[in-house]
Amino acid sequence: MNFKQIQQLIKFVSKTDVAEVNIENNNFKINIKGNSKSNLEPINKVVQPAPIVSQPIQPEVIQAKVTSDASPIPESSSDNYHTVKSPIIGTFYRKPSPDKDVFVNVGDTVGEGDVLCVIEAMKLFNEIESDISGKIVKILVEDASPVEFDQPLFLIEP
Repeated sequence: MNFKQIQQLIKFVSKTDVAEVNIENNNFKINIKGNSKSNLEPINKVVQPAPIVSQPIQPEVIQAKVTSDASPIPESSSDNYHTVKSPIIGTFYRKPSPDKDVFVNVGDTVGEGDVLCVIEAMKLFNEIESDISGKIVKILVEDASPVEFDQPLFLIEP
């Protein structure tokens, strides 16, 4: 399920009387709750996403949560690492193109200015470079997944 499909599903839930939609797959889990006035219990059914419209969704109407199976680094140990964060909103890619190798893997040593990934925003691919030299300890985002501004992408041990 890609970012656009998730957006369409959120819009669909906000415009209907569906109280809650749960989707789980081996890579992610999504739970979307509508602000339904009815007293109906959540229904498990397959629905087609509504077409995209230009009206924004109010945040208080829908709550969406996407989680990954990636194991988090304990807070105490992450203090020793430098976090590379996303400078923009877009789609995170570990490869320059589908037929190429990934830019970096866990355990790779990188220098300041080395390209770590690309983030596609509005059909432009922006290279994200390392701002320090060190070793990649953890990649915090799955390939081809949406990222937010200031979202942590990599942990680097200086």
